[in-house]
Amino acid sequence: MTNKIIVIGGGASGIIAAWRSASLGVPTILIEKNSNLGSKILISGGGKCNITHSGNNDTLLKGFRKNEANFLKPAFYKFSNDDILKLLASRGLRAEDRGDGKIFPVNGRASDVVDALKSCLEAAGVQIRLNTDVEDVLTDNQSVVGVKFENEIIYSSQIILATGGLSYAKTGATGDGYVWAEKLGHKLIPLTAALAPMRIDPKPPVEWSGVSLRDCVLACYSGGKKKAERQGDLLFTHIGISGPAVLELSRNIAEEILHNKVFLVVDTQPDLDDMKLDEIIKKNILEYPNKEIKSLVSQFLPNRMVDKLLYDRRIQPETRSINLNRSARIRIVKLLKEWELGEVTYIDLDKGEVTAGGISLKEINPKTMESRIVKGLFLCGEVLDIAGSIGGYNLQAAYSTGFVAGESAALDYIKKIPICQANRDRNC
Repeated sequence: MTNKIIVIGGGASGIIAAWRSASLGVPTILIEKNSNLGSKILISGGGKCNITHSGNNDTLLKGFRKNEANFLKPAFYKFSNDDILKLLASRGLRAEDRGDGKIFPVNGRASDVVDALKSCLEAAGVQIRLNTDVEDVLTDNQSVVGVKFENEIIYSSQIILATGGLSYAKTGATGDGYVWAEKLGHKLIPLTAALAPMRIDPKPPVEWSGVSLRDCVLACYSGGKKKAERQGDLLFTHIGISGPAVLELSRNIAEEILHNKVFLVVDTQPDLDDMKLDEIIKKNILEYPNKEIKSLVSQFLPNRMVDKLLYDRRIQPETRSINLNRSARIRIVKLLKEWELGEVTYIDLDKGEVTAGGISLKEINPKTMESRIVKGLFLCGEVLDIAGSIGGYNLQAAYSTGFVAGESAALDYIKKIPICQANRDRNC
């Protein structure tokens, strides 16, 4: 008979899975290849860790695509954002809502979140093995039987795969879980970046680095058709663009550029239509006829970029407002409402906060997180084909699916104990 449930991966989902399994009285071992647990948690939210989102379950589910939301619904109701916050609070961690639904530790340190989670594992009696590489997941007759290491095999009838995605390789993400799952018969949805910055052509001027467009609407077009759009801030970087609007749109674009060219268009004034904006500009010209055009446009765009944008549209920035002709005024309105930013040339999977794609959700039971293909194999977290919005959604998906996987594996273990004792089979 197996002596432990094995959890492979010490990120958010793996930690919660191991804690839940052990808290039900089942011997549990957590295997992590890195020297520390929670490597990705430590860098999340700029090292501050956006623990979860404060919305109710319906709000949380809206942060995912429809098929993902349907899959996650049972898990979110089984282990909610309130549940993870209560668990962390029981280990002394205080958290707060920043006012936008994003919940962070009060002290702003992601390391304290990891410490609280470690404390949960220790209190539950989880055996933790760090710096341990898993070579393979072993099966027999479409059921898991154990895990192979370099010089060792641990037998188990319940194995939880919580190996994460492929983004942020520096945290140890290598995609091993995808390889094992595919080998065992699972379908892998193509991996793409999600919540990732982009590179564009033309490349933004160096002097724009650090400049933001506030609350704009960023839309992506392919084949002349709008594919998607998101509203939020857009940040220019030294190599491209980032910011909430960009990150939220990156998954759609990463999927589209696998087959087609994608172009970006920015509406810097989404609350004004063309006619209203033109009226405001004309009113400004009448009130301040001697004002330079660049000063007028700076009411709508950051100063640092105005001169170049006007020159590109054949408008001299020093031109007096009274001398602005109708054609030039229309070009300014078009700039503000339909700024053609350029073509997306690259989205780095490694820079994505999460990995989109992964193990097909159709092959996982959403009520148990058990594979529909391999008995005794449970999958949770980023290894699944799930990628939500910014704001704690993805970490909550990790906690919730991890909880369900841990509980389901433990109940399966408990159910099999009498059978195994009767058979005296170590591989039961």
